[in-house]
Amino acid sequence: MTDLDSELSPTAVTVDVNVAAAAWSNACPEVESQVGAAAELTFEQMRSRIVLPFTAIASLDILLTDDAEQRRLNRTWRGEDVPTNVLAFPGSDFGGALPPGAPLLLGDVVLAFETVAREATEQNKPFTDHLRHLVVHGVLHLLGFDHQNDADASAMEMQEIEILTRLGVPDPYRDTI
Repeated sequence: MTDLDSELSPTAVTVDVNVAAAAWSNACPEVESQVGAAAELTFEQMRSRIVLPFTAIASLDILLTDDAEQRRLNRTWRGEDVPTNVLAFPGSDFGGALPPGAPLLLGDVVLAFETVAREATEQNKPFTDHLRHLVVHGVLHLLGFDHQNDADASAMEMQEIEILTRLGVPDPYRDTI
C-alpha cells in the first residue's frame, strides 16, 4: 500500500454498541467498553492494510442479543435455523463512491449471549476474552476477510491473533477443544 492509499482510508471509526439482552451486562458490566475497544482496535490495525473509499469516519454497529434473536437472523439471512455465536452483515460497498462527508457504513456485527457464554465455558476461556475474539472476528468479516478455504482461514486467524495479542487476549486457536 502506498502513502496515497493510506491517505484515502478512513481516519477513524465510530462504534455503536447496543445491548439488547441484559445478560450481557450481568456477565460483563463493562461489556460496552470491552466490545467497543476490540472493534476500534481491529479497525485501526487493519485500515492501512485494506483500501476503502475516502471518508473521514467509518461507522459500525454491534448488537449484543440473545440466541432467539440470533436464530431468527440466521434463519432469515443465511437459511440456517440455529443460533450462532456471531453474524456479520456488511454495509457500504467499498468500491462505491460516497457523498462528501458521508461516513463509510461498515455494517453490523451481532452476537448471541447464550452461545458465546456456552462456548467460553466449553473451551475453558474467560468470557470477556471469547467475546473480544468474536468481535474482532466479526469486524474482520466486515472488512472483507473470510474463512471459506484453508488459506483465507489461516490469514484471518493470523490477523485475529495479532489484534487479540494487543488486547491482552491469549491465542484463541491454541489448546482449544
